[in-house]
Amino acid sequence: MAKPDRFITCVAEVLRHEGGYVDHPRDPGGCTNFGITRRTLEGWRREPTACDAVRALGVDEARAIYRAHYWNAVHGDELPAGIDLAVFDAAVNSGRRRAALWLQEALGVAADGAIGPKTLRAARATNDRAALIGRLSDIRLAFLRGLDTWPDFGRGWSRRVRSVRAASLVMAGAP
Repeated sequence: MAKPDRFITCVAEVLRHEGGYVDHPRDPGGCTNFGITRRTLEGWRREPTACDAVRALGVDEARAIYRAHYWNAVHGDELPAGIDLAVFDAAVNSGRRRAALWLQEALGVAADGAIGPKTLRAARATNDRAALIGRLSDIRLAFLRGLDTWPDFGRGWSRRVRSVRAASLVMAGAP
């Protein structure tokens, strides 16, 4: 029996929170579609990109960007179920380096902002995935609360972190 592709499950959860096109004046990412910023799309396509191109971004291309720039960067295939979603969603929402730092802090390992062999070993060796997911979610939410844009986006971020935590716990098989 083939191993299920957890990326498919995780990206579906991320897309539930990322929605479609937005260009909120207080969002430092600028115009965004499916959580993909103009800058990210320019890097992916390797060409200057206008907000109209971001608006026209299709979900299939967004999924390809998610896999290449976020899932693979955080070694989603190598993380335990549930932890993969919590780290992947954090990377999409707040950046790959920050998500790696949060995972490392939650694990209590040296934090360098890159998920490598030591971080992966520690994540796979954890005996309590639910507690790790909880710590990671708490660290993430504490960071978000400290942002200048919390008054604008805090309610949505809180809802997202809560939802991703719950989905991560289900994936981890936690009660």
